[in-house]
Amino acid sequence: MSLLNEISTYLQQGRAKNVKELVQKALDEGVDPKTILNDGLLDGMSVIGEKFKNNQVYVPEVLIAARAMYAGMDVLKPALTETGVESKGKVVIGTVKGDLHDIGKNLVKMMMEGRGLEVIDLGTNVPAEKFVEVAKENNAQIIACSALLTTTMIEMQNVVEAAKAAGIRDQVTIMVGGAPVTESFCKSIGADIYRPDAASAAEEAARVCQG
Repeated sequence: MSLLNEISTYLQQGRAKNVKELVQKALDEGVDPKTILNDGLLDGMSVIGEKFKNNQVYVPEVLIAARAMYAGMDVLKPALTETGVESKGKVVIGTVKGDLHDIGKNLVKMMMEGRGLEVIDLGTNVPAEKFVEVAKENNAQIIACSALLTTTMIEMQNVVEAAKAAGIRDQVTIMVGGAPVTESFCKSIGADIYRPDAASAAEEAARVCQG
């Protein structure tokens, strides 16, 4: 079994210590950092993402796998910086104003990072203007808004309006998600993309950034 396969497998099992050691070993053996990232870490996370989408694994397994991915990334980051690896895109993510739920948002963030995207996490209770301001500063391709309460869903419309007011609406894709959110709600507020789960949201985000 190749080193990269081992990294992917251990990551899927959530064995952070092994992932860390094997990433270091691969670097020591002169494997290209980008290859370690794509064929080891991101490969493992995409398997987990697929399984999560198909209900073969659940939130705890995703969290443990993500922890293993971050452990590997800690070792890999300095080498990646040296080789100047580009992130595949930038996403600004947060839970909208008035809402303090973050489990769904955190899952989406992990899945997006697992696809090689750079994610700027604004946390919870984020005002519409903040999403837009940070997206503008960082030239982000995507603003991703999460809400778990029906009462805070309407804040997502404010994000769309704020993006228009700031003159960046045509440069940024607005994604919405969360338990009460639906495709028809997404359309009704003028947002671009709704996905029902973290794995397909990350898939869609990667597609937007590559396009």
